[in-house]
Amino acid sequence: MLGIQIIAFVFCFCGLGAAIAATASNEWKVTSRASSVITATWVFQGLWMNCAGNALGAFHCRPHLTIFKVEGYIQACRGLMISAVCLGFFGAVFGLIGMKCTKVGGSDQTKAKIACFAGLMFILSGLCSMTSCSLYANRITSEFFDPSFVAQKYELGAALFIGWAGSSLCIIGGSIFCCSITETSNSPRRGYAYNGAASVMSSPTKIHNSIPDKTPPKHFDKNAYV
Repeated sequence: MLGIQIIAFVFCFCGLGAAIAATASNEWKVTSRASSVITATWVFQGLWMNCAGNALGAFHCRPHLTIFKVEGYIQACRGLMISAVCLGFFGAVFGLIGMKCTKVGGSDQTKAKIACFAGLMFILSGLCSMTSCSLYANRITSEFFDPSFVAQKYELGAALFIGWAGSSLCIIGGSIFCCSITETSNSPRRGYAYNGAASVMSSPTKIHNSIPDKTPPKHFDKNAYV
């Protein structure tokens, strides 16, 4: 039981780290080399900045100056990734409290409820991250395969794959958390019968029965009642 919780927490913690890395990354989409005229220069964009680099190693990034000029799907992905990071952070805190290896959280039943709640938060975090990455990837692929789209086309960046991997780890770890708590609550409890009082009460009787009666039998003749 303890080993399962530790494995689940490691999965969730790695997933949270991947979600943070994907949120801060600027490689959500990169320019397609197939449609680029100058192959030595490429452009990559993220949720917060637009960057350009060349083969010489020079990079220049420019942040999105105002939120009102950012496209709607980018704003939605921002909100989902921030929600995923926040849920994962609080899930990690509650997961540490609810694990059996920690000495905080109260009784075993209370710790089990806290751990189950942490697992649900990790699952929600993974779903938010997966939804954000899938929404962004769907927009990139739809523009790439649209023949009427004449602007610069992009390909999937590394941050999307990191986000998908992190969301999968969070969902798997949260599910393991919830399943481990369910198995613990459904496990039968062993009952122990206390026979101390019965043995104490029955011991004088046993001793009395074990001592042979050495009193000689009484014989009455026919003149006993005369």
